[in-house]
Amino acid sequence: MTTIAQQLAEIKVIPVIAIDRAEDIIPLGKALAGNGLPAAEITFRSDAAAEAIRLLREAQPDMLIGAGTVLNRDQAIAAKQAGATFVVSPGFNPNTVNACREIGIDIVPGVNNPSAVEAAIEMGLTTLKFFPAEASGGINMLKSLLGPYTQIQFMPTGGISTKNVNDYLAIDRVIACGGTWMVDKALINEGHWDEIGRLAREAADLVK
Repeated sequence: MTTIAQQLAEIKVIPVIAIDRAEDIIPLGKALAGNGLPAAEITFRSDAAAEAIRLLREAQPDMLIGAGTVLNRDQAIAAKQAGATFVVSPGFNPNTVNACREIGIDIVPGVNNPSAVEAAIEMGLTTLKFFPAEASGGINMLKSLLGPYTQIQFMPTGGISTKNVNDYLAIDRVIACGGTWMVDKALINEGHWDEIGRLAREAADLVK
């Protein structure tokens, strides 16, 4: 069975989506999957998140669908029930990690310092989100964290763009990056699916 880390590594760029209207996820998912980015991290920053995950799972059953900004047990359960493959959290919360373990869904928690990395390792987690990547010191900080912790791998998110995505991906044990530039909220709200598709294709080609 393919691990979540292997699935992330195959796609390399994971669109991080904040969505106001759940139904927008259907044309959005089509624009992403049809242009080489068959993945979505739908964030629980809006009330539409769980419904959007459910609709996308129905419309694109083969897509890699994550639930982002998951802050507690209830959101983890809602994500799993809606059809998410994995959960992403901004920070490292042992309660959320335990909840995901109990319901049987992978979690990629956010860390940006040695203490959080060690707390994650203590719970047996080795695939972590480096967040907020650029604000936390970017590539230099990431390399510093990878040095002593040889068992971990990272998905940097936060401040990633076309300008620096390949610099991050060039680092050993960086498996993928989360990004919002191809799923800008204004483009979604205005229904610019062709432009989102173009940006998705550009991102997919960039990291090949």
